[in-house]
Amino acid sequence: MRFNPNINAAVISDIQQSEDNLQTAFQQESTGLRVNSASDDPAASAALVQVQAQAANIDQYTANADSIIAQAQTADGVVSSVVQYLTQAITLGTEGANSDESTADKAAISAQVQGLLQSVVGLANTTYQGVSLFGGSYSGQAFTGNPTSGYTYQGNSDVNQVNVGDSLTVQVNIPGSTLFTSSSGNVIAALSGLATALTTGTTTDIGNATAAVTTALNYVTQQHAVYGNTINQLNSQETYLSQEKVTLTSRENSLVGIDPATAAEQLSQAETENSSVLAAAAKVIQNSLLNYLSPTS
Repeated sequence: MRFNPNINAAVISDIQQSEDNLQTAFQQESTGLRVNSASDDPAASAALVQVQAQAANIDQYTANADSIIAQAQTADGVVSSVVQYLTQAITLGTEGANSDESTADKAAISAQVQGLLQSVVGLANTTYQGVSLFGGSYSGQAFTGNPTSGYTYQGNSDVNQVNVGDSLTVQVNIPGSTLFTSSSGNVIAALSGLATALTTGTTTDIGNATAAVTTALNYVTQQHAVYGNTINQLNSQETYLSQEKVTLTSRENSLVGIDPATAAEQLSQAETENSSVLAAAAKVIQNSLLNYLSPTS
C-alpha cells in the first residue's frame, strides 16, 4: 500500500477548518460579537451600517440639544428677571402717580426706575459662552448707550434655530429688537418714558407712562413663552433621543451580538472539536506514513 496524497489533503483541510472554527469562536467570545467582519454575515453587516448611521445622527442631535439647552435656560432666567423689573416699575409708577407725592419723592422714584432701566439693559446685553443672547446672530454687545442719550440696538433680527431631529428644529433665541424694542411693547422706551414722566410730567403723564410699562410687561410675558416652549421641546426630544439610542443599541446587538454564555459554550465545543480533529489527523498521517514506508507485496 502506497502513500495517498488525497487522504492527507483532506486531513489538512479538516485541520484548517477546525482552526478557523476555533478562531471564530475565540473572537466571538472575546469581543461579544457574532459578526466581526462583513464576511461573517454580509446581510447583518449591511443592516449594521444603517443602524450605525442612525445612531450617529442621534448622537449629533443629542449634542446639538445639549449645547443649547443651557443657553435657552439662561435666556429664560434673564427674561424672568426682566418681568420682575417691569413689575417693580409698574408699582413705582403707580406710587408716583399719587398726587400726594412731592416733587422730591417723584424724583427719588424716577431714580429707582432709571436703575431698573439700566438693569434691564444690562440683562439685554447678557452673553452665554461668548454668544450674545439677544443680539440675533451679532456677536457683540446688543445694546449701547446710556439713560441720558438713550439706548441703541446694535444686533440684528436673526432668529437662530438648531436641528435636534430628522424633522425638528427649535428656536434658540429672541432678538433684542423683538424682545426689548418692539412696537408692540417697547420695554426700554416704556421705562425711559416713565422715568422722565416722574420728573417732568403731570400725574396723567405718569399714569400713561405706567400704562406703557404694563403693555411692555404683557408683551414680554408673551414672548417669554418662546423660551419655555424651547426648553420643553429640548427636554422631550432628549428623552426621545435617549430612548431611540437604547433601541438602536438593542438592534445592533441583535444583528451582530452574541450571548456570553452561548459564546463560551461554542468556544468550548470548538476547542474540543479541534483537539479531536488534531488527534484523528495524527493517527491518519501516521498510518499513511507507515503504509508508505512498508515494502510493496
